[in-house]
Amino acid sequence: MNIDYFTRKQELVSSKITTKYIREDYLNVLNTKERLIALIGARGVGKTTLLFQYIKTNDEKSLYMSGDDIEFTNSKIYDLVDEFYSLGGKIVVIDEVHKYKNWSQEVKNIYDSFPDLKIRISGSSILNILYEKYDLSRRVVTCNMPTLSFKEYFELEKDIKLPSYSLDEILQKGSSISKELVFEYEDLYAHFKSYLMHGAYPFYLESIESFNQKLFNALDKIIHEDIPSLNKMDYTHISVFEKLIFFVTSSNKPFSVNLASLAREFGISEPTLYTYLSILDDTGVFKSMRKWSKKISKKPQKLLFSNTNILYAYAEKIDMELDVGVVRETFFVNCFKKIYYSDVGDFRVDDKIFEVGGKNKSFSQIKDLSSSYLALDIDFSSNDKKIPLWLFSFIKNKEL
Repeated sequence: MNIDYFTRKQELVSSKITTKYIREDYLNVLNTKERLIALIGARGVGKTTLLFQYIKTNDEKSLYMSGDDIEFTNSKIYDLVDEFYSLGGKIVVIDEVHKYKNWSQEVKNIYDSFPDLKIRISGSSILNILYEKYDLSRRVVTCNMPTLSFKEYFELEKDIKLPSYSLDEILQKGSSISKELVFEYEDLYAHFKSYLMHGAYPFYLESIESFNQKLFNALDKIIHEDIPSLNKMDYTHISVFEKLIFFVTSSNKPFSVNLASLAREFGISEPTLYTYLSILDDTGVFKSMRKWSKKISKKPQKLLFSNTNILYAYAEKIDMELDVGVVRETFFVNCFKKIYYSDVGDFRVDDKIFEVGGKNKSFSQIKDLSSSYLALDIDFSSNDKKIPLWLFSFIKNKEL
């Protein structure tokens, strides 16, 4: 196989990739000594860019390839890696790995055959990697790369680096932190409003005008390519996913899930619907919510989108004016991995209760609770119990 073809292609693409802004938390994972790491994340979050930044900031001899390269029509990735390894290669990066037939078996063979080779794989189909990684379960470490947080978006816009905080630091010093940041960056809150509409995906940098179309293209590929490629679904059920998205958008509030009613509506069984909801969670379309109780249900009870960009895009598509409340709640819940909705207040994180609202929101519903806070759509606060909504995107990754 002609290794020069791949080397030239790598150099051409790499020359266009900047290292001016790097999502260091995820680059640090790639830079660990783990031999096999799978970078997973929704379409459009910047995985390919990060892989090239990894190559550019690494001194070891590396080779990038894409699983859908035409060169692999009649040849194997294994053969290319074998040649590269014989020339002193140390790192192999395989992007779009899911598009290569029998990728998991071939990656396993590469891992077993070249014991000091580092392998980094990625794919725009989260599902194919999540559901097929069992072949590599004792070998692979997964790194989940989410969409840009507001903090990352603002850093990218301003070409700055800002500190992260623990949740406790935000709850104890939210007033002083928010004032310090807003007084230094007077346009921070205006940037927050822009982020809600188009800041979660790095491709907004290419064009704001075409942002929604690119987002729809990515979502359509999830629904029409990634999901049907799984054995877990019937291809004729694609309309179920489209209807679910319409229901969540048009409800204009966190969508209450009644599995029995929805299953009848779609003409499918409840277990099948539950599987489909899990798939939409895994693909980064939905954020499933469960109610806090001593015995928390495994079944989703409310649905929101996984970021406000998706919410705004679909609302515009159906010409619907969004309720600002659902925008705020969608942003807030996606700042946490483990969060529950609550009978008291709106949401619960650990033992803390949060109400989400605008500047006039009061403590009336949670006034008797010691660990209760207001997450408000404001620029800064003079009360540590009233925390600007945007500040929750500054929580340190390990605490998400």
